[in-house]
Amino acid sequence: MMAEAELAWVATAGASGLAVAVAAWAWRLERGGAATLAGLKARVAASELAVAEMRGALVAFPDVRVRLSELEALERGEFLEAPILTLGTGRDAAPSAARSAALAEIARRMGAPADASLLDVLGRLGSVRPRLDQLADTGTPFEARLAGPDGGVLVEGRVEGGAAWLRLSPAPALPVAVDAPVEGPRSATPAGDAAELAPLPMWAIDAAGGLVWANAAWLTETRQTSLAEARARGEGLDRGVDALAAEAARSGVRQDGFRWTAGDGRRRAWRIVAEPLPLEAGGGALAWALEATEAEETRDTLRRHVEAHDETLNHLADAVAIFGPSRRLAFHNTAFQHLFRLDPAWLDERPTHAELLDRLRQRRLLPETPDYAAFKGAELEFYGAAEASPDDSWSLPDGRTLRVVRQPHPLGGLLLIFSDMTDELNLRSRYNAQIQVQRATLDKLNDAVAVFGSDGRLRLHNEAFERFWGLTGEALQDAADFDAVAGLCADALPDPALWLGLKARVADPDPESRVPIAGENRTRDGRLAAWLTRPLPDGATLVAFSDVTARNELERALMQRETALAETQALKREFVGSVSYELRTPLTTIVGYSELLEHSPDLTERSRQHAGAIRIAAAQLTRSIDDVLDMAQIDAGEMELNLEPVSLPALVKAAVEWARPRTEGRGAALKVRAERGLGELVADPARLSQAIDHLLENAIGAVSEGGAITVLLEKRGEGLALTVSDTGRGIPYHLQPNVFDRFARRDRGGPGVGLALVKAIAELHGGVAEVRSEPGRGASFTLTLPPHPPAAGASLEPLRTPAPLVSLDAALDNDHDEHDHAPPAADRLRRATGT
Repeated sequence: MMAEAELAWVATAGASGLAVAVAAWAWRLERGGAATLAGLKARVAASELAVAEMRGALVAFPDVRVRLSELEALERGEFLEAPILTLGTGRDAAPSAARSAALAEIARRMGAPADASLLDVLGRLGSVRPRLDQLADTGTPFEARLAGPDGGVLVEGRVEGGAAWLRLSPAPALPVAVDAPVEGPRSATPAGDAAELAPLPMWAIDAAGGLVWANAAWLTETRQTSLAEARARGEGLDRGVDALAAEAARSGVRQDGFRWTAGDGRRRAWRIVAEPLPLEAGGGALAWALEATEAEETRDTLRRHVEAHDETLNHLADAVAIFGPSRRLAFHNTAFQHLFRLDPAWLDERPTHAELLDRLRQRRLLPETPDYAAFKGAELEFYGAAEASPDDSWSLPDGRTLRVVRQPHPLGGLLLIFSDMTDELNLRSRYNAQIQVQRATLDKLNDAVAVFGSDGRLRLHNEAFERFWGLTGEALQDAADFDAVAGLCADALPDPALWLGLKARVADPDPESRVPIAGENRTRDGRLAAWLTRPLPDGATLVAFSDVTARNELERALMQRETALAETQALKREFVGSVSYELRTPLTTIVGYSELLEHSPDLTERSRQHAGAIRIAAAQLTRSIDDVLDMAQIDAGEMELNLEPVSLPALVKAAVEWARPRTEGRGAALKVRAERGLGELVADPARLSQAIDHLLENAIGAVSEGGAITVLLEKRGEGLALTVSDTGRGIPYHLQPNVFDRFARRDRGGPGVGLALVKAIAELHGGVAEVRSEPGRGASFTLTLPPHPPAAGASLEPLRTPAPLVSLDAALDNDHDEHDHAPPAADRLRRATGT
């Protein structure tokens, strides 16, 4: 029972507590709601007050503001008149007096009627339509000024609260100076008298780019007398300058630029600054020009100086590298790149000095060192040096030696100069070697040589000098100067005049004294000493002595032998003449009687053959004697040519007629070929016939049965060439150089005078005789003759392209056709020989 009573009490107490809690919660909720309602009422009142203040502020200014979406709806004709923000918050709000006044003012400023509707006013925004589209598409704000009465209208586009807004407001006119001549007074401007009197050109433009104000300096620079004239003519400082100012007015961002202008016969540089004006002032831009001609010319001069300096360094053979204060490569010439074979693109990246050393080490272009870190640190320590360090040398692994010069740069950093000394060191080594060779060469000479400097001191002498005078090297070294050396040599050659003259050649600086001289003197021991002096390029003088005793005696003996030889030659010519005369008389008798016996009817056929052989042998002996006499006459220079126009084909034809039977008798063939139109030569026909006969006789003696002899006539330059070839055994190579020598041993036999006579006759006519032969394959002898002998002033020319060859008779007939004025040379030869 007790437990139930307690349970009931507890339940009653809980219910009472719950009721009290619910009542307390309801009370608190009611109080919170009342407070919230009071707060909302206060915020609404504050908002209404703010809206009223905003409306008041908007109405206080003659602005027209339109949301871009409402403007589009207006253009679609969805309602007659778009709301204006200053006149209400709803679409149906009636226009107020303030809105009507603002719209009328905007219309007037845009040149529209005062009662124009908003649609008519907005229809005049054609120039800013593209910017309206940009505002709607990308939200790009803009400011513009539409020209019109009293300054026009300011048009401003902005994005706010997720909507694009358009604002139209009257633009106050920019106050400008009263137009007056440049030299007259001008009224004050908003920039003040300071801007008007400023020495630099200043001017202002409106939002459309039109000129609205300019100071006197601008008018003077543009050569305008008044602002009205400048406006009328659309003048400006420069087209690029005007574009810069217009860009500042359009974008609302300050613009800086640089321009060159031409005027008064010279170019001027200007630094242009264009500052945009606030929209409240009507927009546009204020610009001024700062003359920078002197600075630009100085900069240009400095640039050209730097370029010239760099170009000069690029032409240096030494490699130059300049590192700036930051230890980066600031400059390098072409020689530096080539010396170390570095990539130009890598050098253009301006590596640091440490990076350059690392790159050179990778390519083995630094001296080999066991501690590269210490070497690198030592190189980088030169940046702290106050003055140039001593020159250094690098021995590179590739065998080159570089001289390195390091000095602080005047602008900070380090200047490095690398010179390749490899060739210089090699040249110095070769020079020292040449000096040693020179000394050794002088020591090997038999002549006594001494070299004295311009100060008279002995610089050099050879061992022969010591032997010639019987002196020791120590004595000459102690003597030193010329007087002392002359004193030592005077014991062997006591001639004071000689030594005084030699001293004048050694020590006298007068150019007339420094001339080569020579002479001979007798020594005490009977030797004949020849001496001479030669001035050397460095001012020194060479004095040489030689013992010519034996040479003098040899010359005397040679002179005696020459005299005896001349007498022998004269005796030989006299002997040859006498012998030939003595031989010709019996030979003439032999030939005459042999011909009588040969034609005698009483002789048998065999006897008649013997008589013919005697006649032929006697004729050959007579001819050989004539050849020997002709050679003797040529050697004595006594042979004279009987010159006349000669047809070489006619001479050849006559010789061939004589040689053909003998050739065919040996079982060989004789062929003759010639070019057409060979012309004539001025020559001795008898001597040419003699040379041709010897060439044919030589070929007949060489050819064998089944062989052939070929005679070729052709033009060579302006002259003619006669070639006689055979298919005989040829001439050995070792005998060919001497084939034209007289009385030389020949495998072909004969006295050895014929070919020598051929060469002599050719040279008398100004021509040449040549031989070409291959052993076992025959030989070719060529006789080349000019059109005139040397006395006539002609010379041979290179061989031209050969003409077609024809038979000798055809060439001779053609030659006769071309030279009918001259008798055929063959006829003259026949008359001369009686055949």
